[in-house]
Amino acid sequence: MRITVFGATGGVGQEIVRQGLTDGHWVTAVVRDPARLTVTGDGLDVVRSDLTAPEEVRAAVAGRGAVFSALGPRSRKDGDVTARLTRAVLTAMAAEDVRRLLVVSASPLAAAPPGEPLSDRLMGAVVNRVFRYAYDDLRLMEAALAASSADWTAVRPPRLLDGPVTGRYRSTVGGNPPSARSIRRADVAHAMLALIDDRSTVGRAVGVAE
Repeated sequence: MRITVFGATGGVGQEIVRQGLTDGHWVTAVVRDPARLTVTGDGLDVVRSDLTAPEEVRAAVAGRGAVFSALGPRSRKDGDVTARLTRAVLTAMAAEDVRRLLVVSASPLAAAPPGEPLSDRLMGAVVNRVFRYAYDDLRLMEAALAASSADWTAVRPPRLLDGPVTGRYRSTVGGNPPSARSIRRADVAHAMLALIDDRSTVGRAVGVAE
């Protein structure tokens, strides 16, 4: 399958590119700075774009079987950058009649699952407060997804860790697994790639965790 990855120089984005190539996909990595992309391989096309030129975004998604977004804010100064850039991607996909979109969101956007230990609830409240700027941005992004015609899935991980892919993680459609505390970036990418053809997750959020 031909896929496109936005935010391809981030931790999750590079893993989507790497694992996508390993799985035999033809991958277009859209980046602002190609020097920051460390992944190489046959079947990889690197496109430089800051997503402000509509024709560049349309060209990057045209004819793709699926589009992935690992876009996200780097600091409070970024404001609603994820929502704004995701809207640009959605507009380009609609113009090119490309439907499947999988994005990285975050587990704090979901309510705590029934029976969640008090310690995890308290930790979640602290994390929500500290990173409110990022989660407000992601809420706007998910609202844009819900208002679109795309066949979207938002994957919501908790704290991200480094390390190789394990394939050993839990997932919950429409909520979070109990005590969702962390997951490797490589496993988030693995989960997203595994959901490409999963129609049960279209228009839904999926919580993932170790």
